[in-house]
Amino acid sequence: MNSFLSSVFAGLSATALLTFSPFTAAQWYESTGHAQVKSSDVGAAKSAAIKDAITQALVFSGARVSSVQTLVDGVLMQDQLKISSHGEIQKIELVSEERHNNQLAITLRLDIFAQTEQCPQSSFKKFVAVTQSQLNHREQARMGQIFDIDKAVSKNIYTALQKSKMSAVPIAYYNNAIKVDKYFSQQHDYSNAQLEDISSRSNAQYVLLSQITNLSTSDKLNSDYAFWQDESYQRSYQIEFTLFDGTTYEQLWQNSYKNQAIWPFEKTAIVDVNSSMFWQSPYGQSINDINQTLSYDLQSAMACLPTQGKIMHLDQGNIVINLGKAHGLKKGQLLSIAHHNYLTDALGNTMPHKVITLNSIRVEQLYQQSAIAVSINNAPLPGVQINDIVEIVSQNL
Repeated sequence: MNSFLSSVFAGLSATALLTFSPFTAAQWYESTGHAQVKSSDVGAAKSAAIKDAITQALVFSGARVSSVQTLVDGVLMQDQLKISSHGEIQKIELVSEERHNNQLAITLRLDIFAQTEQCPQSSFKKFVAVTQSQLNHREQARMGQIFDIDKAVSKNIYTALQKSKMSAVPIAYYNNAIKVDKYFSQQHDYSNAQLEDISSRSNAQYVLLSQITNLSTSDKLNSDYAFWQDESYQRSYQIEFTLFDGTTYEQLWQNSYKNQAIWPFEKTAIVDVNSSMFWQSPYGQSINDINQTLSYDLQSAMACLPTQGKIMHLDQGNIVINLGKAHGLKKGQLLSIAHHNYLTDALGNTMPHKVITLNSIRVEQLYQQSAIAVSINNAPLPGVQINDIVEIVSQNL
């Protein structure tokens, strides 16, 4: 296994080993990578699990990682690992390797030099509401009767983000279906009120929306004459994501992912999309791989976004805000105040506009999801009102 590990590590060196910086400190990280053994190819599964473990360790160390995987017929054909910050893996050790049925887990210890974070915002948590994905072509879900795949996929996305444990903290908001196609149109005629409602109900600054655009199946792969073989089909999966700021209503990020994998179930079978049988199948695993890639991409996109909140209540100089310990706030933290406004362009389109004031406040009392702040030196706060935006001024107290 150690020789196998060395060969995989050497193969990653061109992309995963990063430039050493004098502003670094060595630290050991332990991470566990997971992969499914497909077509009895244990070697490919070990390679995928090791790369997953290395990717997680680099993410935890402060590197911003985007991992793109392409699966063809359930076999790993291409793996491209992109690192966009500075760090260097000095040493890698195998801790354990476990296999349960077709699931492989490999735990590694890595000695990583990671550069000091590039932006102060990355040390604060950003809460993101994970909404229920919209299934655009419900007729494509007839094979397997997987009409609940929209909710099941959203739950899996939430779990993938939760496991990454980085700056983006997912909030489950996928129980109720919402119509999201307008958020993906070029006209941008989406509802600001809906974004604000989702943000307010979930207490999340950011809102993640998605739509499943393709679940189509190809013709049967095996011959009708091979009656002793189980039926199998090639099935597509394509999904689009977009991220909005629920405070300013701005679209911040958008991406799409697609894949194909074997659909191993009989044509007339009713498949439970919440079962381990589905998620351990080649098709379920291909969706899981996309969601894992999404979690890395989203964490990278959100790392340097500001952590903002709102003024929820004003009471005799005490200002209650919806940011707290869970967001990384500390007692004595300084915050700026801004008003929410709109600008109208020549075509009549409204654009969000934030008017930053000269007012600053300091955190005095801290709770898990909220805090009480006061004016610095008891200075008056002219024009400050409920729903004004508060933003962390700096990391240093």
